Amino acid sequence: MTTGAAETAEVEKSDSTEPVPAAEASRGGALLRTAARWLPPLLTVEGLVMYVLALRVSPGPLRGVEVEDIDGLGLISALPGAAFAAILLMITAFFVTIAQNTDRKFLLLFQISAITFALHGASALIHDEPRFHTAYVHAGFVEFIARTGESSPILDARFAWPGFFALVAFITRAAGITDLTTIMQWTPLLSNLLYLLPFVLILRQVVATTRARWFAALLFVLVQWIGQDYFSAQGFTYAIYLAFVAILLRWFGRVEPRETPPKIGGRLRRLLTRLDGLTPGELSHSTGAYDRSIMLVLLIGLFVAATAAHQITPFMMLGVLAGLILLRRSSLSWATPFFFGLIVLAWISYQTTTFWSGHLEQLFGGLGRILENLQRNTGDRIEGSDPEHALVLMARLGICAVILLLAAAGLLRRLRRGVGDRAALLLLCVPVLALGLQSYGGEIGLRIYMFALPGACILAAYAFFPNLPAGTADNPDETVPIRRRNIRFNPRLTRRISLLLAAACALALSMAFLVARYGNEQFERVSSGEVAAMHYVYEHDEPSARVLYMVPLIGPEVTPTIPWGEEDFDKIRYEQVLVDKNPTVISSVIDKLRLSPPNTYLVVSQGQAAYLQLNHGYPVDWQERFRTVLDSAPALKQVYGNKDAAVYALRSHPKNAEIPEPVNLRGPGDRSSPWTPVGLGALVVAWAALFGYQLIRLREPGRASRARRLLVWTAVPAFLLSVAVVAERFIVIGLSTGP
Repeated sequence: MTTGAAETAEVEKSDSTEPVPAAEASRGGALLRTAARWLPPLLTVEGLVMYVLALRVSPGPLRGVEVEDIDGLGLISALPGAAFAAILLMITAFFVTIAQNTDRKFLLLFQISAITFALHGASALIHDEPRFHTAYVHAGFVEFIARTGESSPILDARFAWPGFFALVAFITRAAGITDLTTIMQWTPLLSNLLYLLPFVLILRQVVATTRARWFAALLFVLVQWIGQDYFSAQGFTYAIYLAFVAILLRWFGRVEPRETPPKIGGRLRRLLTRLDGLTPGELSHSTGAYDRSIMLVLLIGLFVAATAAHQITPFMMLGVLAGLILLRRSSLSWATPFFFGLIVLAWISYQTTTFWSGHLEQLFGGLGRILENLQRNTGDRIEGSDPEHALVLMARLGICAVILLLAAAGLLRRLRRGVGDRAALLLLCVPVLALGLQSYGGEIGLRIYMFALPGACILAAYAFFPNLPAGTADNPDETVPIRRRNIRFNPRLTRRISLLLAAACALALSMAFLVARYGNEQFERVSSGEVAAMHYVYEHDEPSARVLYMVPLIGPEVTPTIPWGEEDFDKIRYEQVLVDKNPTVISSVIDKLRLSPPNTYLVVSQGQAAYLQLNHGYPVDWQERFRTVLDSAPALKQVYGNKDAAVYALRSHPKNAEIPEPVNLRGPGDRSSPWTPVGLGALVVAWAALFGYQLIRLREPGRASRARRLLVWTAVPAFLLSVAVVAERFIVIGLSTGP
């Protein structure tokens, strides 16, 4: 090759390599320009992986969880720094996503699901056994129904509403599942993920910006601390409640044309007309009569399922339905709430007779005692608590106060913009009416808070993002129907400030959530040793047995702080035994054992000791000293023991002492009244007439008036007669205490 040819080849080679750096720079620039699309999901996945590793790896600096380090503040005291960083990363990624001007539904749903996993799945990642002692007794209900094929309200009042337990028993038996441990372990997380689906559908029915909707969904996750999402009928029916509300708003929502406020009339009339003139905060959808008929049948199915599974949920559903009709936000007629009301009355009157017969005070005793019920749900829970643990209770009340204050601010900001959010306000207010019913074992306040959350979270999101969405695709900016201010700020600046404030609020609530939700971790968590101790009792409960659990005061409605009732619920009786703050005083324990028949066991566990310490001021080393005294007592023997729990029994019983037979499951038999057959017939007629009336209204709103009048004249006397028979049954059966 000549010198010229070599130089030419060298030049060509040099020319061919010059574009490479430019191409790389172009690709780098493209990545930077599209960072808004790929960075949020990447940060979310990174935060999720970081969180799982932080909780699952062996304890070390800034990682791993040492259960022994949990103190009066709960799980947050033992979480590693990497877990907090992961939560911060996921929440930051969420706000980066909603800051964009597009509705990335699947990404936002994934991000909220990841945050839900981090907050509500922490216990399942850390502990080997399911959390909450009451979950074990619910598993025992399922085991009893699967074993016997029936429920027995004689054993427990919750068996009068066996829908959830019977459903789980049917599914697990068909699938060949005998151990519910894994199901109970992950139920809280799965329940909260399930709640998101209908709540997101509810959010799609409100007139709000993308930011407001998804921030409301995030708030719904962050403030759901009360722990009713475990393996329970309440957790199951809460999902039914949300689905019920979503269907009402989506397929039966109605928005009437606004009225122009008149200049004449009284103040009240002008105010009401002014409220009617507000921009509706809900959407109205035009659906076919066939679709609405199908959804009406689905509504009935959901309501029946909730009625058969839980005591409170159907009343919340009925209140929301009646409120939407009253506020003219539903196309359903009053025939539907009367139809549903008869379902509740019929179930209580005919299916729960064993529960309320002779015990009407237990059923209606709390009516109207609003202040007393409120005291049992707030003050009684703080008084007598450990000073450090009292912060947990204050954090719970603080979250409640914050979400209500934000809801009030959001409502006012929307009103200033001329928007009336009737549905959201109704969802917030209806559950409060339950405060006048009864204390529900001191937990009615928790249930009210839970059912009020959907409406509260929607309104609270408006405190940060009150504007309406863009009117058209050509006008992507948020709209403000009414401006009553002289100074107009830069919309972009105000949106950024709102995002920053919302992000700060979310971060603060996420930390408060960890305190509020897992603040009782010392006694709400269940160890393998405690489960093993109870399994010893199950193995020695023939033909029956008794378990004594420790309490500071003898009284009603004290739930055992042990994993009780998981098996043989019909063979074992659970009774209280008084224990003294001085662990050397065991006379009450020995006396109780001596008065009890053979096969009576005292269970001493770590969870009970932590409960006594944090809530009633017992010494920190009480359990260790108490067990030492029991071990040295001549009258007692330890029949089973490990580091977390021990089981004790008397060394000897009188020669003539016998183990009693299990409880008679048949009870007093079927109780009836002279008018019961008439009432059942009237119920069927009333249901048929009310359902037919509503179906005609849906399919032919302005026609078939003659048929509707005939159905009304049939439904009214049948309804009144069926209600009269229900009242007669309460009088005849309820006041009778005999068998």
